[in-house]
Amino acid sequence: MKIAAHIAASLLGLIFIAFSIMVLFHLVSPPPPPEGSPVASFMAAFVPTGYLTMVKIFELTGGILVVIPKVRNLGLLVLGPIILNILAFHTFVAKGYGLVGIPLLIAALGLFLLWSERKAFAALVH
Repeated sequence: MKIAAHIAASLLGLIFIAFSIMVLFHLVSPPPPPEGSPVASFMAAFVPTGYLTMVKIFELTGGILVVIPKVRNLGLLVLGPIILNILAFHTFVAKGYGLVGIPLLIAALGLFLLWSERKAFAALVH
């Protein structure tokens, strides 16, 4: 179980580190969403305000923390709300488009890590 947790944490951290670096350093320009769509409206408010930059900094920080075993739980606390927002965006704003693939993978990896570290998180609830 411990090896599986290390692999899951490495994958989750790598995904968040890679995607945040791509956006922060403008390495890849995503295709523009269809004009007038809810996704276009959402991104029109999200990107120019600097909010996306803040989210990507938190993704980078959480991705780095998740990879380090001693601070993995702190990384999960940082990435948890981000993962929920990714799922909510693809479910409600994009109407399910793009949900299958990376978003479900990161949700599954996050849930697995949460389950494998459940004893450490139990202290937060009691």
